[in-house]
Amino acid sequence: MAVEKKSLSLKGVDLLKLAGIQDSNLNILREHFPGKLVLRGDEIHITGEREDIILMEKIIALLKEKLKREGYLYEEDIIDAIHQVKGTGGGEKEEFVIVTPKKKIVPKSENQRMYLEAIEKNDIVVAIGPAGTGKTFLAVAMALKFLRERRVERIILTRPAVEAGESLGFLPGDFQEKINPYLTPLYDALYAMMPPDRVRRLLDTRVIEIAPLAYMRGRTLSDAFVILDEAQNTKSVQMKMFLTRLGPRSKAVLTGDITQIDLAHQDKSGLVEIQDVLKDIKGITFIYFGPEDVIRHSLVKQIVEAYERHSQKSQE
Repeated sequence: MAVEKKSLSLKGVDLLKLAGIQDSNLNILREHFPGKLVLRGDEIHITGEREDIILMEKIIALLKEKLKREGYLYEEDIIDAIHQVKGTGGGEKEEFVIVTPKKKIVPKSENQRMYLEAIEKNDIVVAIGPAGTGKTFLAVAMALKFLRERRVERIILTRPAVEAGESLGFLPGDFQEKINPYLTPLYDALYAMMPPDRVRRLLDTRVIEIAPLAYMRGRTLSDAFVILDEAQNTKSVQMKMFLTRLGPRSKAVLTGDITQIDLAHQDKSGLVEIQDVLKDIKGITFIYFGPEDVIRHSLVKQIVEAYERHSQKSQE
C-alpha cells in the first residue's frame, strides 16, 4: 500500500503534557505505530499507510479530549487510548497490558493471564498458589487500573492479623502500630507502581485504604475494588464476614497460599473451606497457581518445589 502523510493541528493543547516528559508519551505511540510521528510546532506530522494514519488520528483525538477535560496525561492513558481504538477483535490474542505510572505490567505465564482475565469478567476471584506467583501484585495492578478507568471509586486492601510464629502482643506501640508491619507487602505493591507522593495523596484522601480484616466488620463496601491478601489465615467466620461485605458495583479478589496457614490447628482456614462451599456459584472464579508461575528469584521456585516433594513424601 502507498505511504501517505498527514498533519494534525494541536492548537489549544498543552504540547508538553501531550508529548510527556522527554517525549515519553510520544515514544509509546511510536512503539505501536508502524509509520513515523514527528511533533513540529503546534502540529503532529504522521507518515504511514492510510489505515494506520486513520487509527492514529483517532488516538490523538482521544488524547486531546482527555487532556482538555482533565488537564493531564499519564503513560497508562496512552495505552488505554491505543487499546480503545484498536479494539480487541478476532485474530491473534492481544497482549494483556497494565500500565502504571512507574512500570508496564504484563502477565508472565498463562495462569497469570487467566487470572487477569478472570478479574475483568468476574465479581469475585480467588487466587490460590505459592509465594512469588504475583497473586497480590497483579491484583493491586488491576485495582489501580479499575480506579483509573473510574470503574470503582476506591480501593480497599486488607489482611488478617495473624502471627506467623511471632506474637503481636510483644511488639511495641498501640494496635495500629503493631499491625502496620503485617500490611507492609500491600504498601510495597503500591509504591512499586506509583510515585510516593501519589500513594500518600490517595491514602490521605482514603481513595485507597489499607486496614486489617477486623476493620471490615459491619461495613458495606460499595463502588470498591477489595483485595483480601493472605486469605489462608482467615477463619471460617471471618471469611463469611468478608465475603458478605461486598456492595453494589464492587469487585473482590482473595489471594492466599494454603500451604502456609498460620492459624491454630483447631481453626479451619476459610480459604480452604470456600473451595468447596462456593465452587458452583456463577460469578466466582478460582485460579490456581503452581511452581511454574513463580516469578521471584529462581531459587524460590526450587524451594517451592522442594517443599511440595517433601509434603508428598510425608503423606505416603
